[in-house]
Amino acid sequence: MSIEFLLTSLIIVASPGTGALYTIAAGLTRGARASVIAALACTLGIVPHLVAALMGIAAVLHASALAFAVVKYAGVAYLLYMAWQTLKEHGALTVEAKPDARSAWHVLRDGVAINLLNPKLSIFFVAFLPQFIAAGEAHPLARMLELSGVFMAMTFVVFALYGLFAAAMRDKVVSRPAVMAWLRRSFAAAFVALGAKLALTER
Repeated sequence: MSIEFLLTSLIIVASPGTGALYTIAAGLTRGARASVIAALACTLGIVPHLVAALMGIAAVLHASALAFAVVKYAGVAYLLYMAWQTLKEHGALTVEAKPDARSAWHVLRDGVAINLLNPKLSIFFVAFLPQFIAAGEAHPLARMLELSGVFMAMTFVVFALYGLFAAAMRDKVVSRPAVMAWLRRSFAAAFVALGAKLALTER
């Protein structure tokens, strides 16, 4: 495993994005357990993109403007839905003192959907990972799976750390309605901004 791959992956994973934002929001509104579930959900949301890359579906997304646009705008719509839910204090970002199994399911569902509906992830696996597979690699598929596994493990750990830090600040935030209201508006605005960024994304 090259140091270049590890450093590049860490930079990509640690950069602010929808998954990190969602995990932080889950930690603030629902606590440490929910933040870990959110991190796991975002990590699981990567799996379909990996499968798509291995099956060549990512190449179709890259080549077909229509296919890419359909997935992209589904992702945009979902991010806008998340923004609306955040403002209305519904959905996975509802503040609860003791989240139950149902709320945990909501966190998991929304976290998977956020990454699942991002077509750039499929293309990422096609464009990024092969750079770290030697031309003469005897087992390229196994190597691809190995690199993907490391990337996903890194995603889970970094996102969980983000979420747990946010959860540690939860009591100070939730006990102040004005701060919580400001955070909700900020998260909603961030989801809208990320949706707009995705909408402007080209293949």
